[in-house]
Amino acid sequence: MASVEQLVLDLCDPELREQALFDLSKKRDIFQDLAPLLWYSCGTITMLLQEIISIYPALSPPTLSPDVSIRVCNALALLQVDDPEAISFLLQTEIIPLCLRTMELGGELSKTVATFIVQKILFDNLGLQHVCATFERFFAVDVILANMVVSLVEQPSTRLLKHIIRCYLRLSENGRACKALTRGLPVMLKDGTFNRCLRDDPATHQWLQQLLRNVAGANLVSSLRAGGLDHMMGN
Repeated sequence: MASVEQLVLDLCDPELREQALFDLSKKRDIFQDLAPLLWYSCGTITMLLQEIISIYPALSPPTLSPDVSIRVCNALALLQVDDPEAISFLLQTEIIPLCLRTMELGGELSKTVATFIVQKILFDNLGLQHVCATFERFFAVDVILANMVVSLVEQPSTRLLKHIIRCYLRLSENGRACKALTRGLPVMLKDGTFNRCLRDDPATHQWLQQLLRNVAGANLVSSLRAGGLDHMMGN
C-alpha cells in the first residue's frame, strides 16, 4: 500500500481519489499525524469538502448509491468535521436542509448517510450552536428525528438508529434543546421498544441511557424551577 504522504497527494487526482479515500480512512486511527497532514496539504481540505458537497444531486431526489455513500463517509471520516473553519463552510451551504429532506424521504442507505452528516455537524460546538440558535432550526431537526424513530418501529435498522440516538444525545447537551426534549423525545426511545435491536450494540445502548438521564435531569430542573424548589424551601 502507498505511503500516507502519497495517498494524500493522490486525493487531488480524480482518477486515484476513490481508492485514496478508502485507504486513508483505514489509516486514520493508526496514523496520529494524519489530521494535520491533511489540513496543511495544499487543496486537500477543499477537496474533502467538495467531495461531501458533491452528493447534492443525489439528495434531490434523495437516493444514494452504495459507492457514493462510501465515498462521502470516507471523506467525512478523514475531514472529522471538527475544525471550526470546515464546519463554518458547511453551515453556509444547504447541506443541513438537504440532509433533513433525505432523512425524511430517502431509502435506508440515504437516510443513514444523511443522518451521519448531521451527526458530524452537531458534534462540533459551532454546529450544535447553529442548530439550537433558534426554535425553528431545532424544531426542523427534532421533527425529522422523531419521525425516523417512529418509522424504525416498522422497519428496524440498527445502524440508522445508532446515528439518530447520537444526534439526540448531542442535542441533549444543549440546555435549551434538552429542555425541549423533555416534552418531545419519542416514547419509543423510553419504553424499551428498541432493546432487542440494541442487544448486540452495547455502545449505542449506553448512549441511549445517557440521553435518557440527560432528559430526566432537565425535566427535574424544570419542575423545580416551576415552583417545586420554592415550595421545598418554604417560600
